Amino acid sequence: MQLDERKWKILQAIIRNYLETGEPVGSRTISKDTDLHLSSATIRNEMADLEEMGYILQPHTSAGRIPSDTGYRLYVDMMMKEKEREVNELKEILLEKEDKLDHLLKQTAKLLAVNTNYATMVSAPSMHQNKLKFIQLSRLGKEQILAVIVSEGNVIKNSILSVDEVLSDETLLKLNILLNTHLNGLAIEEINLALISNLKKQAGIHSEIINEVIDAVAEAIKADEELEIYTSGTNNIFRYPELADHQRASELISTFEEKKALSELVKESLVGEESTGIQVYIGKESRVENMEDCSIVTATYDLGEGMKGTIGIIGPKRMDYDKVIDNLKNVKKQLDSIYKKE
Repeated sequence: MQLDERKWKILQAIIRNYLETGEPVGSRTISKDTDLHLSSATIRNEMADLEEMGYILQPHTSAGRIPSDTGYRLYVDMMMKEKEREVNELKEILLEKEDKLDHLLKQTAKLLAVNTNYATMVSAPSMHQNKLKFIQLSRLGKEQILAVIVSEGNVIKNSILSVDEVLSDETLLKLNILLNTHLNGLAIEEINLALISNLKKQAGIHSEIINEVIDAVAEAIKADEELEIYTSGTNNIFRYPELADHQRASELISTFEEKKALSELVKESLVGEESTGIQVYIGKESRVENMEDCSIVTATYDLGEGMKGTIGIIGPKRMDYDKVIDNLKNVKKQLDSIYKKE
């Protein structure tokens, strides 16, 4: 049965309060909890209608109301519909942005190679100090629940968890409220043993589910181990006699193709507060195998919400540092601003 906005807000307030306290909810509590600015008498009339419609119950005379199974069902269905809409919207936005960003970073690497006549690399953004935005638990089957985990940058990860019992709507709601109240806004490093112990204590007989959700969260918001790196201009290496020796050039090109050593360089360049500036590695300072005869200049671009990546230019030690640094600063500035405006 369709509820008008006033009845729906009152039902929501009853369910929220009952989930938090476990006590029947009276009209006075509702008048303080909602923004409807209604008198207790008016709220009592609306509660009587909700009771007649089967959404709430009065456990005994003179007591407040508690949600009925029908009330829980409506609350859960509406909540799930809203969360599903939010997640679907996020996925559509992210897919569109990923396609655009992928193309943009490839073009950036090519443009830098043309402008500088050196080899270039641009890493896709990865999470730096990734934090949890929210968790949504929902029932998949009798002994499975789906954990949808959204982290900073609106990165969405799904995890299917096995459970030993059929969880009621009320239990799932309580677990959702418990997890989101205590974990939202935290990085994985901040989810310590004391916090986990407190969550398990509040979850009671469902404490094992807390363990599984924490593991899923840790997996979802940890830093990506494999970085996507776009390279361009490797043939520019042959322009410089000191790098054009067949053996040396072959080793350099192999390093660009395998990208493992470049990934380590990117991770190093993203560490520390100074990482948003320009960094210059001369010879062995970069610790990149086969690049001891090169200089590498990097800059970190920042897309916001912890999303950062590295732009790098690789050439001989006698590279035109002024030109390279100017190009990097210009590209970094454009990436920082263009993407954030989308």
